[in-house]
Amino acid sequence: MHRIAVVPGSFDPVTLGHLDVIERAAGLFDELHVLVVHNPGKTALLPIAQRVTLIEQAIREAGFTGDIRVTSWSVGLLVDYCTEVGAAVIVKGIRSQVDVAYETPMAIVNRDLAGVETVFMLPDPAHAHVSSSLVRQVASLGGDVAPYVPMAVSKYLQSP
Repeated sequence: MHRIAVVPGSFDPVTLGHLDVIERAAGLFDELHVLVVHNPGKTALLPIAQRVTLIEQAIREAGFTGDIRVTSWSVGLLVDYCTEVGAAVIVKGIRSQVDVAYETPMAIVNRDLAGVETVFMLPDPAHAHVSSSLVRQVASLGGDVAPYVPMAVSKYLQSP
């Protein structure tokens, strides 16, 4: 049986915590889709196409192995994408109980709607405090985000 999973997120920008979850999920599934989705509740820093490009660069630079596909989705439900590509699992990185409380109702609805299960994956503790929102705030104030993001993202955010 070919096991396909989806790691969805806004990835605005992708962080080292995201990469940690992506790498470990890629080792658990035959095919992994990293899906950049639009979050209407957030003001984006980077266009979706740029996020896809940065994730692809970060995965290449990190030398990840496995069948990892990076794409975007902006129309319909996440489970619609999962059904379209044959994914039975959604992988979500969670940093705290706040994330669990936010993600649990969505996981239940996704299972109810399409039979797609959600797996919660804890990040490496070294990255558990980092969020894309924090990175955006530090970058907007001219701070160094290099400790929190892949090199490709750091270079992009520091370019004029």
